[in-house]
Amino acid sequence: MSDTIAAIATGGVVSAIGIVRISGGQAIAAADRIFRPVNGMKLSGAENRRMYYGSLFGTDGGLIDLCLCTISRGPESYTGEDTVEFHCHGSPVVLSETLRALFSLGVRQAGAGEFTKRAFLNGRMDLTQAEAVIDLIEAESPAGAQNAAGQLRGAVGLRLEGVYSSLLGIMAHFHAVLDYPDEDIGDFRITGYLPALRNAEDELARMLSTHGRGRILREGIPTVIIGRPNTGKSSLLNALLGYDRAIVTSIAGTTRDTIEERIFFGGVLLRLIDTAGLRKTYSTIETLGVQRTLSALGNAGLVILVLDGSEPLRDEDYEALRSIPSGVPRIAAVNKSDLPCLIRADELSALQTGYCSISALTGEGLDALEAAVEVLYPGSETPPAGELISNARQAEAISRAKLSISIAIEAINANITPDAVLTDIESALSAIGEVTGKIMREDVISRIFERFCVGK
Repeated sequence: MSDTIAAIATGGVVSAIGIVRISGGQAIAAADRIFRPVNGMKLSGAENRRMYYGSLFGTDGGLIDLCLCTISRGPESYTGEDTVEFHCHGSPVVLSETLRALFSLGVRQAGAGEFTKRAFLNGRMDLTQAEAVIDLIEAESPAGAQNAAGQLRGAVGLRLEGVYSSLLGIMAHFHAVLDYPDEDIGDFRITGYLPALRNAEDELARMLSTHGRGRILREGIPTVIIGRPNTGKSSLLNALLGYDRAIVTSIAGTTRDTIEERIFFGGVLLRLIDTAGLRKTYSTIETLGVQRTLSALGNAGLVILVLDGSEPLRDEDYEALRSIPSGVPRIAAVNKSDLPCLIRADELSALQTGYCSISALTGEGLDALEAAVEVLYPGSETPPAGELISNARQAEAISRAKLSISIAIEAINANITPDAVLTDIESALSAIGEVTGKIMREDVISRIFERFCVGK
């Protein structure tokens, strides 16, 4: 990390403000070469985290922009290194010319996530906080953003640090007694640490119990829209999205493939999946569509069964209902409420599923559908503060740590020798270290920062 890097930290489209970020040992010196504050001072004498107005010049000495500049000296900066930011007018040309001027001075293009990676490697954040940065950027719901922001403040790392410290204390006591037998150190009795191990096990279990809700915040609920042909499945998708995403015609079997879009609805993120109509068919192409519908149902977290309220129920409607896997939440949306309803109330009750009346054509009843979703997936009364484990990598490692502690507890109860018990405790420490970054695997680190955009 001896070189100095730079990148555009904002999007590549025209905007009011565009930011170019620089980090490294030569960041301030390079910025001094192309920026002149109106007060005539050099950036080397500038105060930390104060905005300076001035002129920005290109490689040929020509004026690029009149902009603001701020510096933050390491180690009290985002990356832990000297950093500079130019806040320019948001012209892609201005930003690219600023980069070109910096590159001519020996600064290089930053890689994806390299600023945050340097922050992690320089000890400015642990790995859970680094992952929270990209989760916050990619958040698609208010609750998801709040949870990621809480993790950025260290919510996950702090809880794991308590467990890690407790386990480390057990290991330290054992090795102290073993290595310094002549010192006045209390006897090591592994059974005396059973309460601490049970507390650690319980804490990891509590963290893991949040993963289901955390995964929903991050990934959304796979919501499959099913029904026989021409009930209005694609029309419902379009109505929910607010634009024509799926082709809608009066021809049965128009939808041949699954279409997926995301929407924040009923207080949760839904991954809406429009599917081919379920019916017996001799068309090879339509049969493939039906197979894909059934495949989508196998991974569904929620199913919306669309019924045509302007027609009596058919065998195909009941077949569609029976195709929903047991235990998967479902809602029957009785479509075409703008037309006379020919489905009796007792028939709808016999379906043994919640239902609401909607019109995908006019939008009537969508609020009732939203309320039904909210009942199935009620949000917490208080917004998440980072306590929800939304990351599959973290959940897997925490699960391994919990398992190792459970095995250690069983071993103690079975009177296994302490050195064997400590092997499991060491495995738990290693797994927790993978989560926070105390133990670094280069392949894992690289994979994490590949998710980042350039400039962050």
